[in-house]
Amino acid sequence: MNHYNKSGQHSFCHTLKPVLDLGATVGLWTYFTLGFVVLFSPLYLAAWLVAKNRETSFQRLNHKFYRGFFFLARIFIPGHKWRIPDQIRSIRSAVIVCNHVSYLDPLVLISLFERHKTIVKSTFFKVPIFGRMLLLSGYIPSASEGSLSQVMIQRMETMEPYLASGGNLFIFPEGTRSRGGTIGPLNRGAFKIARLCRAPVVVLKIYNTNKLFEPGKFLFNACANDAIRVEQLARIHPDYESNTFAISELMSRVRTLLESPDIKKPDGVKKS
Repeated sequence: MNHYNKSGQHSFCHTLKPVLDLGATVGLWTYFTLGFVVLFSPLYLAAWLVAKNRETSFQRLNHKFYRGFFFLARIFIPGHKWRIPDQIRSIRSAVIVCNHVSYLDPLVLISLFERHKTIVKSTFFKVPIFGRMLLLSGYIPSASEGSLSQVMIQRMETMEPYLASGGNLFIFPEGTRSRGGTIGPLNRGAFKIARLCRAPVVVLKIYNTNKLFEPGKFLFNACANDAIRVEQLARIHPDYESNTFAISELMSRVRTLLESPDIKKPDGVKKS
């Protein structure tokens, strides 16, 4: 009977897929725009006016906003599941490097870590209001150009105490989304920051966000039935003081981990 029900639901979903995809997309982007204006913009304004630490307050609001986004995604797209071990949420004081398969990946990590920083394309810092939010959240421009050069310097000067106090920096060292599950060339920037701050490197791998929001498409896949998973592949504590330490070797080790075969975990992991 369960098999019949699942087959029937699968057939029903694919019969109405264009309508369901459009409905899920409209609902999620409505939250992303109107929901932000109505529900969250007053909270950001209050944080900007009265918070003792604006950066921390903005990061926490970003975290809550995207948790709300993915809560709605599970309602609009009930076929997809989340498999996020509690171990992931407990990561602190680390430079996190992760593969990149969908535009949703950074939103997933923001929803997992209350205190977080990440690297954002410099062009986004020039967008009215949104760019200001990126600055107030403590995010890092991808290139130190023009007025952003001072921002980059300030972020690097404060990164070590930020990580030491429990914050995380997550970076997608490929720099862009990979296609077909392959891992693209890794950028040295993440590893240079880890060495500068004497921070551990945590290697994460995200699976199936590209099934929920497929690259090159505007609509969400309302018939997605894959489990979105985030796995911790390793927590590396390099000996930065060693004469034999080399960033290239650290990068090679991380690449080997990211290219490792997908070993699916059994169900029973708590949902996000």
